[in-house]
Amino acid sequence: VQLQASGGGAVQAGGSLRLSCAASKRTSSNNGVGWFRRAPGKEREFVAGISWNGASTTYADSVKGRFTISRDRAKDTVYLQMNSLKPEDTAVYYCATSRTSYSSTVSSQYNYWGQGTQVTVSS
Repeated sequence: VQLQASGGGAVQAGGSLRLSCAASKRTSSNNGVGWFRRAPGKEREFVAGISWNGASTTYADSVKGRFTISRDRAKDTVYLQMNSLKPEDTAVYYCATSRTSYSSTVSSQYNYWGQGTQVTVSS
C-alpha cells in the first residue's frame, strides 16, 4: 500500500484547508486510517482517525470541533477538513493506515505512511 497525502499549503489564522490521503491499493479500504502531524521541534502527534467503514472517528482534544475526518471507500481516499486553523496547527501532516480495521492514537499501530504535506498557518 502506498499513500499519497496532499492538500497542504499556507493560510492565515481562521482559514481552512482540506487534506487528502489517497491509497494505491483497494486493500487499504478495510483498514483504519489516521492523520498525524509533526511540528518543528516537537514529536509526532495523533490528530484524527477513522475506522474502516467511517462509522467511528477519533480526534485529538486540540482539534475537536475544528477538524473533521471522513473517507470515500470507493475512491480509497481519506480526507481531513481543517477549519478555524491556528498558528499552532502548523506542521507536516501525515496519513497512515492502521494494522486493524480501526484507528489508534498510537503511531506504532500503523504500518504504512504517506510522505507528508506541509501546513503553515500564519497569525
